[in-house]
This record gives sequence, structure tokens and C-alpha cells, in this order.
Amino acid sequence: MTLTQRLGEYVRACFTGLWIESHEHEDALVAIAQLCLQENWQLATWDLEAGLRSPASEPNSSAGDPLGAIRTINTLAIPDGTTLVVLQNFHRFVQSAEIVQALAKQVIVGKQNRTFVVILSPVVSLPVELEKLFVVLEHELPDREQLQEIAEGIATDDGEFPDGQDREILLDAAVGLTRFEAEGAFSLSLVRDGRLSAATLWEQKAQMLKKSGLLNLYRGGDDFSRLGGLSALKAFTKRALLQPSRNNPLKRPRGVMLLSPPGCGKSQFCKALGSEVGRPVLILDVGSLLGSLVGQSEERTRTALRTVDAMAPCILMIDEVEKAFSGIQGSSDSGVSARMFGTFLSWLNDHESDVFVVCTANDVSKLPPEFSRSERFDGVFFVDLPSREEKDAIWEIYRTMFEIEPEQRLPKDGDFTGAEIRACCRLAALLDVSLTQAAQYVVPVAVTSAESVTRLRQWASGRCLNASQPGIYQASIPPAKSRRRVSRDPSSN
Repeated sequence: MTLTQRLGEYVRACFTGLWIESHEHEDALVAIAQLCLQENWQLATWDLEAGLRSPASEPNSSAGDPLGAIRTINTLAIPDGTTLVVLQNFHRFVQSAEIVQALAKQVIVGKQNRTFVVILSPVVSLPVELEKLFVVLEHELPDREQLQEIAEGIATDDGEFPDGQDREILLDAAVGLTRFEAEGAFSLSLVRDGRLSAATLWEQKAQMLKKSGLLNLYRGGDDFSRLGGLSALKAFTKRALLQPSRNNPLKRPRGVMLLSPPGCGKSQFCKALGSEVGRPVLILDVGSLLGSLVGQSEERTRTALRTVDAMAPCILMIDEVEKAFSGIQGSSDSGVSARMFGTFLSWLNDHESDVFVVCTANDVSKLPPEFSRSERFDGVFFVDLPSREEKDAIWEIYRTMFEIEPEQRLPKDGDFTGAEIRACCRLAALLDVSLTQAAQYVVPVAVTSAESVTRLRQWASGRCLNASQPGIYQASIPPAKSRRRVSRDPSSN
């Protein structure tokens, strides 16, 4: 349902306090004006510079005076008619006690003379006194059809707007941009490449995410060929993401949760997955969502998740999720982490966008059981220390990457993770020593944190899927050493 359809319903139902969240005020005003023209309603607008503008008011009246603009609304009422007064960027003034009182009075009086207060703002910041009096509407971002219309209006010559699969890739790259941003990105693409290209659009998306400060866009080139092992996890995710599910939301994959000791390749897998299936990887740093004001962290969480939905199809990565929501079981932050976690859980369960979520964790004991239940993730995988075959593949990848002679003898690597194999190869290249000598500077996490790794394996055994081979993970925990019973012979005393 579009903004004009929802706004028309609320006006006909006489909701006299309306808050429209929009980053594109001109487009929102055009939509509201078209609705008023269609329904024969009177429209008035106010902004700080131009003041109140309507057929029944003088130009520049109440300019720079938000309180005066509210007091003028009742003078615009028409007998047996409807008047909408749009206040642009009025969120800057609603913290004033006088403004709050005047708005509350106007919303109530508006039911009698059908005058509607419409606040147009990029954010929702309703004070508690107005929460029950206003309805919040969202001005939706352009969909694929609208983006295609914008592109066709800019790329008018033959060959500038690609066809077929290239067009679908281009529109995928444009999803999530505002109309203004899409126009700029399409135009820049024509200037640079002579035709519309997805690369320029992704550059603009990266700019958008950078300005918001809530998400990071990863566009690296590494694919599964640069990642050894994890064959079952690779096969599962590729099959889930490459199936044609765009037209059937019920078949869309939801995501996976990866549990393992540090350094086993969870983060690298997620980044390589994006390149393998042709999707951008969005990295959510939960720490960046925390705000200093009451309610700001929760609002920033909702904004970040709306941005993720708008960027679909994509992959959302949350690294070390147990640390991201570390305060959910305590009261040190007044429940902020718990509320943020609850918002994320609700979105994880209910979102209908084509977003594949990959969460990684090193310590499952810090996560509540409801986090990894069915239908939030398609599977919970345990990534164990690499097997002998997987280690050989990883050694081959990193020896080639760091230009190490292949005939060099490998060091003892019984407890090495993929990160430690990479560190060994990098140190050998950096110090110009053999791999055996470089290995002396690497202490495996399986040694430094042997107890926690064992506990993690014991917990995952029978509970998680195996990332290396199909089926349930079963830990191969060595049996405890038996103690020899010594009997004492009384006669020896």
C-alpha cells in the first residue's frame, strides 16, 4: 500500500495527527498534493524559511514562527471541507513545551473542523505527550518498477540501459536508494561508463551506508576458492541462495548461525559467500547502534534493520553476536541491550525481505536458547578445527598467496586453525624464514584456550550441523585417562 493510499484512509477516518517519516520531502509533498487534488481537499504547507503557504493565507505569514503556524491552522478550516497542513522538518520544535501543548490542542480541535496536522520529518521523535495523538506513516523507498522508470528517463539512448540479466543486476544494485540518490547514481554511471552500470550504484550505496554510520558494505573479491574446507556449509548455503526463490517468499532462505573456536574461518566464510553468490555483504556492528540519549539505541537498531531490508537481496553479517548483545542477561545498561536484542529477534523471525543472515559466535553459553531456535535460522553449524585434508588445502592457498616455495616442509600443525596457518605463512614471508621456524612464533588457540574449546565441542556434539561433512556434528573427545587402583596389603604394614 502506497503513502497516498494509507494517508487517504487515515484522513477519511479523521485521524487529525499524522507524522510522515520521509527523507524525500519533495516527492512526499507531490504525493500529498495529488491526493488532495483527487479528493478536493485543501492543502497548506509550512517550513521555517517560507512560512505558511495556502490559498487562504498571505505569503511568508508565520515565517520563522512554528508556534504561530500552529495557531493559524484553525483559520484555514473550510465549512464542510477538509484541510491538510503539512509542517516540514517540525521535529526540530516538538521538544518545546509550548509547541507540544499547542499541537495537542490542535489535534483535538481538528476533529471538529476537519483540520489535519501532518508533520513531515526524516525521523520520528514524538514526545510522550503526543504519542497517543499521532499516527506514524512511512514514505516508502522506490520499488524496482519505479527505479526502472527513473533509469529509463535518464538512459534514453540505445545501449545505455542494459537488457535481460544485466538489467536485473542493475536494479538489484539500485534497490535501497532514494529517488534523488538513484537519479544521481544513474547519471554518474552514464558519465563514467557511457551506460548504466551496477558498480557505480554500489559505490553510491556504500556512500549512503557510510553516512548513516550504522552498517558497513563489504565488496571484496575472495570467493570459496580462497577458503579451504567447510564443504558441507558451502554446499548448503550455495544451494539455498542460488535457487530461484524471488517470487515465493515462503521459500526464501533465512540464514545460518556459525559456532566455533576463534580463527576457524567463520568471518572469512561470510565475506566469501557474498562473492560466490553475487550478493553484497552488510556488516552490522551492534556497538555503533548505541546512542547516548534515552531510546536512541532502539531507534538506531530499527533504522539499521529498515536499511537492511531496503538493500535486499543481500547478506547481513553479525560477527561474534554473543559479545554484541552482551548485556541482555544483566541490568548494567538499564535494559538497552535486552530491548535491542528483542527488536533484532522480532525482525529475524518476521522479516519478509530477501536478506540472508549469518551470525557467528565463539561462546554459545552467553546466548539465550530462543536465539537459535528453528525458523530464525535455516541451520546452526559447528566449525571445528580443520581436518588433515582441510589443512592441506589451507596450506596450499596461503603458500600461494604469500609466495612460499611449495617444497618447504610443513611444521607440526595438529592444533592449528586456518587463521594460525595464515599467520605462519605471513610470518615466514615477513621474516624470511622457513615455515617450521615461523611456526615457533604461533601458539594455537586450541592450546591457550584448551578448556573452552573442549566445552564448546561438547556442547555442539549432537546439537549442531557439521560444517565439514553432511550430518550432525559428533565430537571426538578423547576418553579420560583411567587411574590404576592401588590396593594396600595389611600384611605389608
